[in-house]
Amino acid sequence: MNNLQSTTTLNNGVKMPWFGLGVFKVEEGPELVNAVKTAIQHGYRSIDTAAIYENEEGVGQGIKESGIRREDLFVTSKVWNADLGYESTLAAYQTSLDKLGLEYLDLYLIHWPVAGKYKEAWRALETLYKEGRVRAIGVSNFQVHHLEDLMKDAEIKPMVNQVEYHPRLTQKEVQAFCREQGIQLEAWSPLMQGQLLDNEVLVGIAAKYNKSVAQIILRWDLQNGVVTIPKSTKEHRIIENSQVFDFQLAKEDMDQIDDLNQNHRVGPDPDNFDF
Repeated sequence: MNNLQSTTTLNNGVKMPWFGLGVFKVEEGPELVNAVKTAIQHGYRSIDTAAIYENEEGVGQGIKESGIRREDLFVTSKVWNADLGYESTLAAYQTSLDKLGLEYLDLYLIHWPVAGKYKEAWRALETLYKEGRVRAIGVSNFQVHHLEDLMKDAEIKPMVNQVEYHPRLTQKEVQAFCREQGIQLEAWSPLMQGQLLDNEVLVGIAAKYNKSVAQIILRWDLQNGVVTIPKSTKEHRIIENSQVFDFQLAKEDMDQIDDLNQNHRVGPDPDNFDF
């Protein structure tokens, strides 16, 4: 784990970058295209989007304009709740590909564990995977009981579980379960939508390493073995976020950050959502 192209190996042997760019809430348009292109030009190799973000076309455009070879990138998208079902998930996958202008995805995720629907959707993901149309499949926002339920009937174990993860929500139980099962944990909203940037403990640790608070949090993710995809559209921030491979947090600092946990979510609760 020594640069932006460093990868973790998923349970099917596919290599996934430890670090990527998230584009949640970035609307279609030049700002989005530019952010994707800029990130790639500065060494990012992983881009994470989703059907519900309604920005897959701009992501595809940014990828195209970056001039980098498709096989050097790792592109993720997600099937939305309204499309969870066998045939509807297969169709949603094709729609995402068409919008992105790509032949395949590196990772396709079920976005939320909608009760009674995610198993059929998973069957569709297994089909896409077996047909070689996607390189890896996984889930997002799944708690331990959702994963256990899914795996009861699944032929293929999820390769990734992308969850809200930051120092106020350390997800220890989910993390331990995923580690035990060989499922790679991935963090969305790693910076808690900016709410941690003036936290006193983190400011203190940042001063010690001569780094920004964001860099400290992102480094904490990586040292916990968690893939991370911070969002930014500003070039200086895209660069700064990625400069986390030239230092290491001491164990006492890792522990101090862990101690900030309050099981506090900024996003919906996977056990209690209605969309």
